[in-house]
Amino acid sequence: MALCFTPQNHMMLVAAIAALHLLHLLAVTPVLHAATNVALPGCLSKCGEVSVPYPFGVGAGCYYEGFMLTCDETYNPPKLFLGNTSAVLNVSLHDARLDIDNGIASLTGRNLYSMNWGIPLDNSIFTLSSFWNNFFVMGCGFKFQVMLPDSENMIVMCNSSCLNGHPAVATDGTCSGVGCCEASLPGSSNMYSIKLDPLGAENGTMEQPFNATFVIADKEWWNTNNNSMLLQMAVLDGLITPLGIPGSAPPLQIKASGKWNFRNLSCADAQRSSDYGCLSSNSYCHDHWNGESSGYICRCKGGYEGNPYITNGCHADTHECTIGGKYPCFGDCVNMDGSYNCVCPHGTSGNPKKPHGCIKDTEKISGLAVATGILCGGSLVLLIFAAIFLRKKLRARKAKKLRNFYFRKNRGLLLQQLVDKDIAERMIFSLEELEKATNTFHEDRKIGKGGHGTVYKGILSDQRVVAIKMSRRAIQSETDNFINEVAILSQVNHRNVVKLFGCCLETEVPLLVYEFISNGTLYEHLHVNSPQSLPWRERLRIALEVARSLAYLHSAASMSIVHRDIKATNILLDDNLTAKVSDFGASRGIPIDETRITTAIQGTFGYLDPECYNTRQLTEKSDVYSFGVMLVELLTREKPHIYVSATGDSLVEQFLILHRQDKLSEILDPQVAKEGEGEAGVVAEIAAMCVSSSGEDRPTMKQVEMRLEVLQSSATSIKNTPRTEEHVVNIPLARQLGYSTDGNDISRRFSMEREILMSMDFPR
Repeated sequence: MALCFTPQNHMMLVAAIAALHLLHLLAVTPVLHAATNVALPGCLSKCGEVSVPYPFGVGAGCYYEGFMLTCDETYNPPKLFLGNTSAVLNVSLHDARLDIDNGIASLTGRNLYSMNWGIPLDNSIFTLSSFWNNFFVMGCGFKFQVMLPDSENMIVMCNSSCLNGHPAVATDGTCSGVGCCEASLPGSSNMYSIKLDPLGAENGTMEQPFNATFVIADKEWWNTNNNSMLLQMAVLDGLITPLGIPGSAPPLQIKASGKWNFRNLSCADAQRSSDYGCLSSNSYCHDHWNGESSGYICRCKGGYEGNPYITNGCHADTHECTIGGKYPCFGDCVNMDGSYNCVCPHGTSGNPKKPHGCIKDTEKISGLAVATGILCGGSLVLLIFAAIFLRKKLRARKAKKLRNFYFRKNRGLLLQQLVDKDIAERMIFSLEELEKATNTFHEDRKIGKGGHGTVYKGILSDQRVVAIKMSRRAIQSETDNFINEVAILSQVNHRNVVKLFGCCLETEVPLLVYEFISNGTLYEHLHVNSPQSLPWRERLRIALEVARSLAYLHSAASMSIVHRDIKATNILLDDNLTAKVSDFGASRGIPIDETRITTAIQGTFGYLDPECYNTRQLTEKSDVYSFGVMLVELLTREKPHIYVSATGDSLVEQFLILHRQDKLSEILDPQVAKEGEGEAGVVAEIAAMCVSSSGEDRPTMKQVEMRLEVLQSSATSIKNTPRTEEHVVNIPLARQLGYSTDGNDISRRFSMEREILMSMDFPR
């Protein structure tokens, strides 16, 4: 159909095309939020160059609990502080963002440093963002490691080498491993465990004394206005703050970005509470996750700006009719909430936003012109609908190509090679089904975050409750770990190993779907804030179930599988406290004709096999060591990754020292000492052999399983039956494994070494 261009409908066509352009701009242009910061009446609204919006405030009655700021007027201009040490650079209400001067710290020498470092802020409200910030470590000759103090996340590290002809600190603004290195934050928090080693310390060689100055800084700040270069030159010139004194050397201000929540409640719970924070009538509640905890913040509705935490704080963004240059109107202008309306005066029609755009109605349009205009307008409408239809088709085609691209990128072909093709096809879930199951991966569905990914709870269309794991980062190494976990779990069938249902490869970050275990982790049940924890009988049974699963993985599966990351947080418990080993992201398979392979170091600090760390040779005995550390954790109820004795020894070192000195009572959990009686000593012997520094001296998991099986069976028989020989069901087995059955008691006669040698005669 041809378009008809006449003087009468030319203006109509131009207006329609302009409207299409406007719709396109609205579709692609992001909404700008420039909310005005507002303080409570009579309260300080600005300190120096920084605005102070409520709920933040300076002085009594000017702030909400937890948001108190201090304006120090001894500086010129005055400085705003949160707490005693953190200088505030900017506060954003809409993004719930807080920019602070986080300061710098310096360490020098040849020895290893281990310390906690961060900012003294309330974790329930404020956290440094792992998305916005990085660690930047200036200097050379060291290995920098960082992890969360109370978490089991993997260690993040970077190395900085010294290079002849280059300064000790890079001064060109780069941070690539010579004179400066960069490490991501292992998670959003306010405190981090820092470890510094001289380069070469692991193999006995020492490069030279290291000099390390580190900061947490906003990545965007680091890369703009030569900030990185200026900071590096200041560090090289010695303009640093002594360790432990926050704040940077003048005139540098190091910007670190954090997030905050108004309160740690969901919007649904907050709206039912008596102190709901969104007080403005034109505000709304927004569920928010600051990296440490979930909560809510308030925002002004679209078309409004101001402070949503204050009554009538959100107001129409502008009075358009008073700003003629920005909002032109050559007719009658009418202000509206969040907008304005421009109309032609009575008796005229046309475009009131253009000069001479309103034309008197006396200019009649002939019937032919009207008909022509209608015809051309209809043609234009048809073209618009055709364009919309074509756009949808192109989008669908593009989405299909993108899904195929992600399938290849996420190693879908590799998965089909690693497992049977029919099984692989049954295991594939669509992204649409997983989004429905998790309410589009809502923060409320997040149930955990580990070293290899984030876990969400979901309900599938067939009513199965599942756990859906999203890889930690969209990088190739994490994708390889993901495919590795799928391939391994698809070949494992054991009641004490978490069951795999399938995976989704249609997204940039691949997803893993496995059975939902409802009762949390062993770590959560063991480390509770009360004198009483898991009963000894449950601890012993859980240890036995984990040993059974590892013995199966090592010797009964089609390929010997080494888990590589056995720890309390990777042991899930169901409603009956049955143990389920999970998180196989770091696992490796060892062919049956090989006993060890060379691999990169992976694992969790405190549980990692020191022999594997030194030799990079992976064997089944690495799992035995980690299991032994877990046994020590069950016996002592101490956390291996943060425990340090008065003499500086780790938990395993302190345990072995006290075990050799026959002083285990000094480190045993009082509950274990009371309930475990002699059984705790036997388990301690097993743990001591498992954490031997040499892998050859450690028992196999099959031997450990049989030892724990006999211990639990004997204990159950002794507890539930009279102590006479004719009533003890497993007396022959007890005698064979070194128990004396003389009289009315059963006692130990042989050493752990003798027992292990005997157990080797049993079928493996």
